[in-house]
Amino acid sequence: MSDEFYIGHSALEKLSSAFSREADVLGEQLAKFKPKTDAEAIHDGFGFLTESEEVTSAYIDLAEHMTKAIEGLQEHAYAIADNLTKNSHNSVGAERAIEEQFKGGGK
Repeated sequence: MSDEFYIGHSALEKLSSAFSREADVLGEQLAKFKPKTDAEAIHDGFGFLTESEEVTSAYIDLAEHMTKAIEGLQEHAYAIADNLTKNSHNSVGAERAIEEQFKGGGK
């Protein structure tokens, strides 16, 4: 049994588009998340009581870490989309070169 397989360039393009769309959605969700979780919004939610400062700081740190994680995920999704597109374009170029060789154009 062979471990080789073939994925057509149109499938790669669709997959690339899907990753790009998901990265866009992450960006949209992050844009909604940030204003609700900035330090001022969290302070407003917990108030400025002395005993709430520790909880407030923990939530601010959590929100910052979540934001960075989502931004990293978004960057990776865009990078995957870009690499899939490049792979698709390279595959098309290679297929055309092979086609030309079979037609006798590669002499």
